[in-house]
Amino acid sequence: MSITLKTEEDIKILREGGKLLAMVLDELEKEVLPGATTLDVDDRAMELLEKYNLEPITLGYHPTFAPRPYPAATCISLNEEVVHGIPNEAPRTFKEGDVVSIDLVIGYKEMVVDSARTVICGEGSEGAKQLIKVTAKALHAAIEAAQPGAYVSAIGAAVEASVPKGFGIVEDLCGHGVGYSLHEEPQVPNYVIKGDRGALLLPGMVLAIEPMIIYGSKEVFFDEEDGYTVRSEDGGIAAHMEHTVLITETGPEILTLSSKSDT
Repeated sequence: MSITLKTEEDIKILREGGKLLAMVLDELEKEVLPGATTLDVDDRAMELLEKYNLEPITLGYHPTFAPRPYPAATCISLNEEVVHGIPNEAPRTFKEGDVVSIDLVIGYKEMVVDSARTVICGEGSEGAKQLIKVTAKALHAAIEAAQPGAYVSAIGAAVEASVPKGFGIVEDLCGHGVGYSLHEEPQVPNYVIKGDRGALLLPGMVLAIEPMIIYGSKEVFFDEEDGYTVRSEDGGIAAHMEHTVLITETGPEILTLSSKSDT
């Protein structure tokens, strides 16, 4: 396992990029309105990335698991879609009560920052509101557990401890290192793998911490037709929340923190 610690100059750039990414996501949340489409959000993302001179990292990115390069700047996933929903090939129209996850990865001065949010379109159901609260709590707990001297497994243990019965923690996908590229070591599971503590957390490490929670079973399946979208197997609504987090000497620092919330 090759883990890269970021330099002081790298960290300065990542802090700047993280603030910009949070600003962009603040604006994209405003696009989630009944009657708007996933394409509207992706188009707005491209406008904002151009405005701030940011690179859409996922556009044209070809991960090893996929049959083709990803065709959009954002991943926008609705309801039973957990992650990697494609916004621009068959745009979906938002309806009142939809649960909408927006995942965006940007390049800034040759560094990479990653963040995701889940919001409700209009007034959601009590179940949707509970899902949002549970996922936000899981993300907060996961970040608090990312202390220098701890192991990656502490992050998964914190997620497990925070998620109540009736909700599934997705195990087929995980967080990861980030900074020089989109996917770096170490992998950051949202659950505990028996007998595997994972990497030791050291100052200078930068992680994308991203719990994915389903209101129902944890089981998911991958859409073989589009090659990307991951859906809950039982049709349960899902949420995905993610921050880029720096491990410092004194604890975790959220680099993609919105000015309007603590998560």
